[in-house]
Amino acid sequence: MDSAKKFITGILQSADVEINGSRPWDVRVHDERLYDRVISAGSLGLGEGYMDGWWDAEQLDAFFYKLFKADVQDKVRINAATVFTYVNALVTNKGSRGHAFDIGMKHYDIGNDLFSRMLDKRLTYSCGYWPQAKNLDEAQEAKLDLICRKIDLKKGQRVLDIGCGWGSFAKYAAEKYGATVVGITVSKEQKELAEKLCEGLPVEIRLQDYREVNEQFDHVVSVGMFEHVGAKNYRTYMKTVHRCLKDDGIFLLHTIGANRSVHSPDPWTGKYIFPGGMLPSIAMIGRSIEKLFVMEDWHNFGADYDKTLMAWFHNFDTHWPELETKYGKRFYRMWKYYLLSCAAAFRARQINLWQIVLTKKGIEGGYMKHFYL
Repeated sequence: MDSAKKFITGILQSADVEINGSRPWDVRVHDERLYDRVISAGSLGLGEGYMDGWWDAEQLDAFFYKLFKADVQDKVRINAATVFTYVNALVTNKGSRGHAFDIGMKHYDIGNDLFSRMLDKRLTYSCGYWPQAKNLDEAQEAKLDLICRKIDLKKGQRVLDIGCGWGSFAKYAAEKYGATVVGITVSKEQKELAEKLCEGLPVEIRLQDYREVNEQFDHVVSVGMFEHVGAKNYRTYMKTVHRCLKDDGIFLLHTIGANRSVHSPDPWTGKYIFPGGMLPSIAMIGRSIEKLFVMEDWHNFGADYDKTLMAWFHNFDTHWPELETKYGKRFYRMWKYYLLSCAAAFRARQINLWQIVLTKKGIEGGYMKHFYL
């Protein structure tokens, strides 16, 4: 056995994963070049190897769950791909104004046909809330309603939705609570469809960078967008929200969060899924809101993202015959890898989903007293 294979075999065994084993989480290697590829390129090599069909696992989410629970990422040697990604993050600002629309073009503009088949009926591309939900549609409606209740939304109030996606929150808040909503997105495809879905409602959808908004709102929400801001821009983002929020308003931030502070994305995820994406830590968010906001509530329901991602994969997999001709086999393997590896990360509690409620001056008597649900 050569050294690369021996090293990878040992790492996998520490996570109770066997090469060419019979269990659902075991790895079947189809190309022996995989070992050198993983040694030289780390997670990027592992992901690209899967996309190229060099390896498989019967249950990909179970394979990654084993790896994450064993903290395998801490045992793998630093490689050239990791170093390049880290240095690149230090010297560039992927969340700057000049790059603000990159994520829209490279991810959210992939195709509304893909997302309409993968997501719930409201096209909500963020974690659902599952305590009483029986399916994805119910989980997403529960999440949207939870947000409205957490900001104490009243009829006639004006809300800014930063990163509005296909308008699911805006439409829900307007229909169910009588709110007026301004939603901003960096995706042309999202804007076009969101305007159609919200037609006839007091909803305005803008193709706009968050830094360009300079007007005040009763409330601000941001659902699944902060992951694209980047550490270098967290303070600017929070100052923008502070400027746009009325003194007695409530800001709800819904974001994926990491257990540790990092300054660069995973190399594979950054290359193929979310260019410039970065998960904030508690410490990083804390520094960004200092002297700007009072932290009223911090709710973690990251385990619900596992259920959400598995539901998305089920929908994607079920509807794949309708998408195959346009997207191709390699895209299928890439998207499957993305959805199921993320599900495993949430299942293993490596990453979390936070809803953070912030106010400018604090709520007299306390937020929990008035709004805790």
